[in-house]
Amino acid sequence: MSKTVHAKPTVLAEEVEAILRAEHADPFSVLGPHRVKRGAEEAVAIRAFLPRARDLRILYDEISDPLPAERVHPDGFFEAVMIPPDKHALLRYHLRITHFNGATEEVDDPYAFPPLLTDFDLHLIGEGTHFEKYEKLGAHVRQVNGTRGAHFAVWAPNARRVSVVGDFNLWDGRAHPMRPRGMSGIWELFLPGLDEGLIYKFEIRTQASVTLKSDPYAFFSELRPKTASIVCNIDRYEWHDAEWVEQREKRDWLSSPISIYEVHAASWRRSGPDGRSWLTYRELADQLIPYVKQLGYTHIELMPVMEHPFDASWGYQTVGYFAATSRFGTPSDLMHFIDRCHQEGIGVILDWTPAHFPRDAHGLAHFDGTHLYEHADPRQGAHPDWGTLVFNYGRNEVQNFLISNALFWLDKYHVDGLRMDAVASMLYLDYSRKPGEWVPNRFGGRENLEAVAFLKRLNEVLHGRHPGVLTIAEESTAWPMVSRPTYLGGLGFSLKWNLGWMHDTLDYFGRDPIHRKYHHNRMTFSMLYTFTENFVLPFSHDEVVHGKRSLIGRMPGDYWQQFANLRLLYAYMYGHPGKKLLFMGGEFGQWIEWNHDQSLDWHLLDLDAHRGVQRLMADLNRLYRAESALHEVDFDWHGFEWLDCNDADASVLSFLRRGRSPDECVVVVCNFTPVPRENYRVGVPERGYYKELLNTDAAIYGGSNMGNYGGVHAEPVPWFGHDYSLRLALPPMAAVFLKLQRG
Repeated sequence: MSKTVHAKPTVLAEEVEAILRAEHADPFSVLGPHRVKRGAEEAVAIRAFLPRARDLRILYDEISDPLPAERVHPDGFFEAVMIPPDKHALLRYHLRITHFNGATEEVDDPYAFPPLLTDFDLHLIGEGTHFEKYEKLGAHVRQVNGTRGAHFAVWAPNARRVSVVGDFNLWDGRAHPMRPRGMSGIWELFLPGLDEGLIYKFEIRTQASVTLKSDPYAFFSELRPKTASIVCNIDRYEWHDAEWVEQREKRDWLSSPISIYEVHAASWRRSGPDGRSWLTYRELADQLIPYVKQLGYTHIELMPVMEHPFDASWGYQTVGYFAATSRFGTPSDLMHFIDRCHQEGIGVILDWTPAHFPRDAHGLAHFDGTHLYEHADPRQGAHPDWGTLVFNYGRNEVQNFLISNALFWLDKYHVDGLRMDAVASMLYLDYSRKPGEWVPNRFGGRENLEAVAFLKRLNEVLHGRHPGVLTIAEESTAWPMVSRPTYLGGLGFSLKWNLGWMHDTLDYFGRDPIHRKYHHNRMTFSMLYTFTENFVLPFSHDEVVHGKRSLIGRMPGDYWQQFANLRLLYAYMYGHPGKKLLFMGGEFGQWIEWNHDQSLDWHLLDLDAHRGVQRLMADLNRLYRAESALHEVDFDWHGFEWLDCNDADASVLSFLRRGRSPDECVVVVCNFTPVPRENYRVGVPERGYYKELLNTDAAIYGGSNMGNYGGVHAEPVPWFGHDYSLRLALPPMAAVFLKLQRG
């Protein structure tokens, strides 16, 4: 039998006041059950702060009679003290709360539950090696001592107090302050009875003010302009891509065809009578996947689908690094999209933004009142161009945040690769800065040594844990060995965007053909460095915005010549060593610049010329995948040989692409002028019949249908170092692909 004790409160008045003001640094030392002394006897004091409660009763599982709690403070601080029948154990109890409006509810006391994060968790987080950190921090629905609820944890080492707030407690930061976990800087709290769908934020009392922050580890968020986080269980989706994932791990991607279709999910296609509604992830699965498969692409690259508040940032100013944006559906909907891609044999690459983050008040900036994720010095912690902040890559916890985030998309969403945006801005301390606006490294140089170490470690962890997954760097400088292994001194990326090739090529194609002979070196220069990295040849979204015009809009000449130039551009890209990437709309010749607020101009496919470009892209992808010579040796001189790179006067380039087998060889000849060239001779290494595999001037693509009647026989006429040569008809502004037919 228990004995109720009514006496003066067992807690100091100043501690009660600190709880009432929501300033107590360790609320668990005050609230919940505590052993106390009542004279010579051991008693249990149960304390609760319930500002909207009129009355509180304590219900014990082992005792039938409710125990009334005394209102120790008129603002809602209650305490009940009892001598339990078993002095060796704290009793299991519930709170029966009667509110001022007369409503009554029975709840478990959050402050009666133990901490869930282990000391080992805290140790790994502190040293930056807890790569499944997303399983511990954030919000997770759990069973604790038989009770279902939501567990919250956040890193805010310089906060004076952190609370979980939401509709469930009227956004009152006094109601549910969290437990600090010593020197780790982690705060945690288990809230029994709460479940999926709960809208919440963290209220953080800093040294100077009180601020509301979204959960950095939230898996789901409200639709902008709302910014709260949502409790979401992402482990219930049933995947059907085991075969794809198993094959991915075994594939040598560097010698495989990779042609990437880059997509902005909000503007690929829109629905509704006004065309203003986004397609959902599931609608994209039904419409985008068949389209990409029909065109023969191997991968879809999604521009950032991590949560972001500002549509015009295209997702690159990420706030919710672990949250799939709610614009297009739920996390399980995005998983469904990726799963469907894999079942159709299409890989998925996500754009990822570890280079910077925005200053939005609910995000990572000044998170706990200090520069927690960013540098305090704006010369190190802010991007002058974008108005965003730079991660402090030298801090263990920040490195751990980013590495665990990258792993999260591989672990939980099964993605096949990450394309890292703006890597150059990470590598250089003086990136886009004037003298005096940056801080040199410890050796006096401009290299960001902490960022270099982070990128190396990131790639080691990702490739070690997920063989077959690609990491792709958008790196715009000549930093060496970006796509070489770290054990050789490289950064460890799988691939790197060849932005030099892209700039030179578009500059050349933008010139009137009559002047191209004076810029012939633009088209040959890339071969001086193309095998120094594992390159992707990108015509990305960045090339069709901000006044640059669309790709077809850059092409000179009349309507026919513009389309011929565009077809030639794509064929040249598919002949050149390197993996391929094209932004949506380019595959059918979108005329206007890309606009993130509207759909692509699908009506253009009513016109023959646009359908011709689209048909050519499908055929290029099929040819690229079928011919090992076009993809198998992309990153070594053994896969390429100039046949003639010096014919500047005619603006013609001819070269060989080779596979690993000596029998696999494709001849590529490009005529960059509108002048048809009859009897144009190209040297080849062997005699025999060379079948014309593809001709961009074919009538089915919108061309003039000039060609070689299906192929030509090599003649014993030596030409530029070869014993045999082909006498070709080169169509105007066109490329032809030919292959020796072996008996």
